[in-house]
Amino acid sequence: MLKHTALVQVLAHLKKKDTPFAVIDAHAGRGVYDLSSTEAKKTGEAEGGILRVLGEANLPEPLAQYREIVRLFGEGRYPGSPLIAAKMLRPNDRLVAIEKHPEEFAALAASLAGVKRARAIEGDFRNHLKSLLPPPERRGLVLLDPPYEAEDEFIEAARAIIESWRRFATGIYLLWYPAKHRPSVDAAAGEVLNAGISSLLRLDLDIGSAQTAGDAGRGPPMSATGLLVINPPYAFADQMSVVLGTLTTLLGREGANSSVTSLAG
Repeated sequence: MLKHTALVQVLAHLKKKDTPFAVIDAHAGRGVYDLSSTEAKKTGEAEGGILRVLGEANLPEPLAQYREIVRLFGEGRYPGSPLIAAKMLRPNDRLVAIEKHPEEFAALAASLAGVKRARAIEGDFRNHLKSLLPPPERRGLVLLDPPYEAEDEFIEAARAIIESWRRFATGIYLLWYPAKHRPSVDAAAGEVLNAGISSLLRLDLDIGSAQTAGDAGRGPPMSATGLLVINPPYAFADQMSVVLGTLTTLLGREGANSSVTSLAG
């Protein structure tokens, strides 16, 4: 929810100008997720997360807009970042969604089949970003959301975003991470700063690790997550601070906390 609400806020900012923009989702996933599936029920994340947000009447922007986009997909269906972006595109804007896993890509391609100016690419994002950046529009967003399955993936993600920034320095970049190993997050942020990036924001959200009855038997769930944001839009930090405060209150368990930190700029 943190990642997707930030995505909504960035796209709302880009839409303030009439000129078109591009959205490049480097780890697009399958597009739409079934909250009633066995896998979704096993984690139990929806009950303690998006379902609470959907049930709230009064939410700050852009959290309220994000909630309404999710509602468009119907009960029990949750849109991933490419589908959220697709809902916000104007006729001249463009979406490129990259996914390397064949089964996930097939589902993604089907999800985007009816979306004009949306293109799904199968493959590793590192093999495609070079040819996609800078985009012809010279405005846009790049979203990186790696699975973080390997020990060095934090640094690899940071290096990928640095290389992309060097090709497209005026773009907005969102790098999502699970904050399960803070030294790795700090090292990745340091790598980005050392590259000379002069506008960098860090968002962190920890809903607390205390288990509820619904978590019993599942093991410790992921409780902390965050974003590194390169070239955050004007007033983005203030708006996301309000969003983080709302999510901390709405979703938080014992020890819940959040922060917005300007690392540069």
